[in-house]
Parts: sequence; C-alpha cells; structure tokens
Amino acid sequence: MASDFRIDRDRVAVSPFFARLGGVTQVVSGTDAGVLHNRLTHSLKVAQVARAVAERINASAEYGALAEKLGGCDPEVAEAAALGHDLGHPPFGHLGEQVLDYIARDRFGLADGFEGNAQSFRILTTTDVRGPSGVGLDLTAAVRAAVLKYPWARSRYPRPHPSTMDVPPRGAAESAEAPGWGSSKFSAYVTELDDLDQARAPFADAIEPWQQTIEASVMDTADDIAYAIHDLQDFHRIGVLQHASVSPELSVWLTASRELAHLDDATLATHSRRPGYSLEQLRRRMHAKDAAMVDDDAFRAAVTTVRTELVDGLLAQVFDGSVESEQALADFSARWTSRLVDGVAVTDSPSTRSGHVTLRPQQWHEVQVLKFVHRRFVLLRPDLALHQRGQASLITNLVGELDAWLSDARESSRIPRRLHDLVELAHAEYAALAKDRPELLVAPDGTAAPDVASLAKGRAIVDFVASLTDKQGATLLDALAGRVSAPWSDSFVL
Repeated sequence: MASDFRIDRDRVAVSPFFARLGGVTQVVSGTDAGVLHNRLTHSLKVAQVARAVAERINASAEYGALAEKLGGCDPEVAEAAALGHDLGHPPFGHLGEQVLDYIARDRFGLADGFEGNAQSFRILTTTDVRGPSGVGLDLTAAVRAAVLKYPWARSRYPRPHPSTMDVPPRGAAESAEAPGWGSSKFSAYVTELDDLDQARAPFADAIEPWQQTIEASVMDTADDIAYAIHDLQDFHRIGVLQHASVSPELSVWLTASRELAHLDDATLATHSRRPGYSLEQLRRRMHAKDAAMVDDDAFRAAVTTVRTELVDGLLAQVFDGSVESEQALADFSARWTSRLVDGVAVTDSPSTRSGHVTLRPQQWHEVQVLKFVHRRFVLLRPDLALHQRGQASLITNLVGELDAWLSDARESSRIPRRLHDLVELAHAEYAALAKDRPELLVAPDGTAAPDVASLAKGRAIVDFVASLTDKQGATLLDALAGRVSAPWSDSFVL
C-alpha cells in the first residue's frame, strides 16, 4: 500500500500545474525544449538530486540520527517538495516573477505582491482543486512544510519577523528593487498563513520558527546543485558559454588576486567588465553576506577547480553535436552531481544564512563560483536583456487587458470561467481577512489597502497570468489586442 508521502508525490506529479512547467522558461524562452531546460525538466532533476541527498543522509548513522532529531528526512517528502517547488513560476521565469510583483503592488495594492515560492504554496494548498477536498491537493504537513523554502510572509508575520534578525536568513532581507516592502523572498501570502501554521506545527519543538525543515533544506540544496550544473550545460550546448570569454575571468583573478584585493569597490564597479574584476566583486559580496561561511582559501581552491573542470575541461572543446560532445556533457553532469551530493552535511547549529542541510565548505564555494559563471556570462548578456524587456512588456500589457476586461461592466460576465472562479475565491479570502485581520492587508509603508473587490480582482488576475505558459501568455495577449483573426480557443483548465 502506498504511503501518504508517495500519494503526495503522485498528486503533485499529475497536477496540470506541474505539466504546464514544460512550457515555462528556465532562463531563455523561444528555443527548442529539447535543447534548453524548462521548469519541468529542472524540477525533475531537482527531485532526482533531492532523493539522492535524502537517501545519503539516512545512510549515515550520524546524519540520520541528527535529521530524525530535527524532524525527519523522508526521501519521498523531499522528492515531492522538489517536484512542487516551482509550480508557481509564471511565464518567462524570474523575469515574469519580478514584473508580476511590481504590478501586484503598484497597480493592485496587494501588500505581499507576487513571489514564485508563495505562489507555489498557494497552488498546493488553495488554487489546485484535484485533492479530495477540492481545495488544494490535501498534502501532508511534512510535504507542505518541505515546500516552504522561506517559511515566513513578506512582512508582519511571524512576529518578530526574521528580517529583523541581526543576520537575517537568506531571502529575509528586503529587495533592492522593492525597498521598504519586506522580505525579497517568502513562501506564503497572507491568504495562506493558516496553511503555513498547520504545516509547521509538527516541527515547532524541533527547529526555529524561521528555519527550514530538514526536508525543505534538502530540497533547497538540491535546487542549488541542479541549477549550478544544468544551466551551464545548456549554454555550452548552444555556444553561448565559451572558453574564450570565461577563461580570462578566472585565470586573471587567480594570478592577480592580491592586487585586485587592494582595489576599492568603486574602481571594481567601474571596470567590472575587465577580466578578474567581477570575480573579486563576488568574493567581497560573499564576505558581506555570508561572513560565517566564506573562506578565502576555499574560494581560491573553488576557482581553481572550476577553471580546471569547467573551463579547461568542458568548455575547451566546442560542442558540435557529436557523440564525443554529448558524452563530455554527460560526464561533466554526472561527475559534478556526485561531487556535490557527496559534499552534503547535516548540522544542528547552522548559520542563520543556511539550513540544517548544507554543503561542506569546499563544495559550497564551488557552487558559488559555478553560479557566478552562469550569471556573469549568460544572465548579464545584452541580447538576453533585450529579449527580456520585450517579455516584461508582454506581461504588463496582458495584465492591463485583463484588468480592463474585468472592469468593463458590459463584458465582465464573459471572462474565462477560470478567471471568474479565481475572483470569487480571492474575494472570499480578502473579505475574511478584512474582517478578522485587516492589518495584514495594509502595505508596509502604512498605505491603506484598497477595497476587497479591488484586492480580489488583482490577486485573481495575478493568479491567472501566473498559471499560463510562455506561449499561452503571448497568444492570449494577441487575441485580446485583436492581432488574430480566428476566435482564440486554447482552453484554460488551470
């Protein structure tokens, strides 16, 4: 007979919200799905790594006993959480997340805006209707808690809020893009606080209120491992990540680190495109944010390892689609996945910047360098920025068209049925909060919340847009803007 956790995993895996991730950007959209990872293939790899990490912890007498003391580490819980951790990612990945957050706060007055992790938790507990109760998926507390990578709301909950700690947990500090609005990362909207409390209650005596459960920490670590490896593979495959551009950055820093360490921050920022300068900026950011974890000797060793394994190894040969190229990619992935999974440790007294499950110092530094290479040589490319500006405009215009439709008394009765249901759901939620906990609806700067109907409309539109694939978002906007001649018939089952 299947365990409750296996049932949870299967409910996530068969959810249409999970299936739609095959049409949602990981980094770059509009490419062949067989070439670049999307959110679905990413989630599958995170689940694979999470299960391997959980099984490794349980196989260790020391780590297994400590994990049990801290609330347990079931591989199926970790796998289910990994499958569900990205359900809330909107069209166009992190770019869509940033745009929807601004729109939710600025246009609709939603105090907690939009956040992909909180949207995932909302889907699992509220807006997916495939569970027996018809509200959410009716998952166990363990799996719901394991999805809570950042177990707090944007602001005001819990009290004291983790953002007020001397060294806030990762994600709890405010975002530079939204100063004064609370944490940059959080895993529950005010509409799901009861669900957050219920999920965390069984762990109250085992871990700190702001700390991830062991299984959430496994999922988070697996996410970092998968992200650090497969995005580098993707962009080597399509020729974006090349030896000629990456090699000087790492090599110059290794030979000139002492001189670079004496430059002031302003000089580094002004000349950040020079080889070695951006890597020195990374080292300083790590000291500023993770002083308890960073070590300069380990950082140098990590840069050396990445140069040897990635730059002078994988990137030294141009990917040409040959058997040899494919084998090199597979070997790189398998070797690094094994290396990082073997570097997992469990501690009963982690830094506030880390979970109880973490990577040993050497592997942790290596992940930071791998992620740096991805950011510096992929995410900051001007051609990607051009692509993303168009996507940001698309999402903004789509929200505007849906808002106008809902506000049109003559046509509002003909909105998509799914959007209609989301409005009704949000109206009931905000009406209850306005009655029982109105302080949660007030913006962090004290600005009064809009009326319940306005809040409900805003949250429903955000929920609806966030449930689309990249292609559905573009096609729906074309239809609303009159750029298609035939009636638009793509069904919205989400």
